[in-house]
Amino acid sequence: MLMTRPGFDTLYEALLNRDPSYDGRMFVCVASTGIFCRLTCPARKPKPENCSFHETVAECIEAGFRPCKRCRPTTPEASADPVVKPLIEALEKRPGYRWGEPDIIRMGLDPSTVRRAFKRHFGMTFLEMARQRRLQEGFSTLAEGGRVIDAQITAGFESASAFREAFAKVLGQAPGGFASEPLLYADWVSSPLGPLVAITDRTQLHLLEFLDRKALPAEFRKLNTFAKGQIGFGRTEVTDQIQEELNRFFKGEGGTFETKLALHGSAFTRDVWRELLTIGAGETRSYSELARALGRPEAVRAVARANGANQLALVVPCHRIIGADGSLTGYGGGLWRKQRLIEIEQGYRKTAAG
Repeated sequence: MLMTRPGFDTLYEALLNRDPSYDGRMFVCVASTGIFCRLTCPARKPKPENCSFHETVAECIEAGFRPCKRCRPTTPEASADPVVKPLIEALEKRPGYRWGEPDIIRMGLDPSTVRRAFKRHFGMTFLEMARQRRLQEGFSTLAEGGRVIDAQITAGFESASAFREAFAKVLGQAPGGFASEPLLYADWVSSPLGPLVAITDRTQLHLLEFLDRKALPAEFRKLNTFAKGQIGFGRTEVTDQIQEELNRFFKGEGGTFETKLALHGSAFTRDVWRELLTIGAGETRSYSELARALGRPEAVRAVARANGANQLALVVPCHRIIGADGSLTGYGGGLWRKQRLIEIEQGYRKTAAG
């Protein structure tokens, strides 16, 4: 069962407040102008009698409304930002480059404006993203069998200690602590929402987390204990499979994942994750609905904790759990990612309905 749609008053209040928690999940159509907007649109707010709300861009267009030229509701917000786009393109051309504020200024951009724009869109600054991208390059070198010194140079770190410290901050362990003959293999996979660390064996995916997830070091240590310290660098067919499935997902070509999963947790936690796997792309639930589906209506808080403990991002779709009033709630990968995922999955919902 889909989440009950918020009432008109709730949505109109969100429009007045430019509430970002509805971005990508609800649009306002304005009868007096014939256009439709994001609820975060900076334009002057219309009178309530001129407003109607729809869940997808397609519904707005089918109702005869044109997209707003200010908030560009048909375009992913970040890619439409003239500050963000050139920097993302420059970063992809030079992923191992050590970016700094002078580089931003040389591109004719104001560092404070860039900082605010990236924080708004990605929950991190451009320089933080660039540092993360450099670590990815080093990670790839290690996964391909390269030496730590090679990874350090590839990642653009002048100091070996700085590279070890940066790496340990992300995963909770320096490169030298990884096993040379592993049982589990760590590598990174790409996505439009940022890189993820994937840890697999030859048949299953054990962990999939965004590289900047604060809980990642603790999750890695827990998994490493399970593997008796035998996590090393490397890529398996499972890594390639989840990368291919992620590519299809973000291209709008497939809303399901077939990769075999290893669920690490208590029996109750695993039950919660299995229930999450029944929620289709484009659908949402509340914590209380999830608890009732498990036959444990009184266990809402325990369900919320299990949801937050998920270590298989995107594949076990904890991002599809929202507040009882329809608003977004906490997400370990960042609310900005949750917004984008729900926006992407609206297309899968429309396909299923058609």
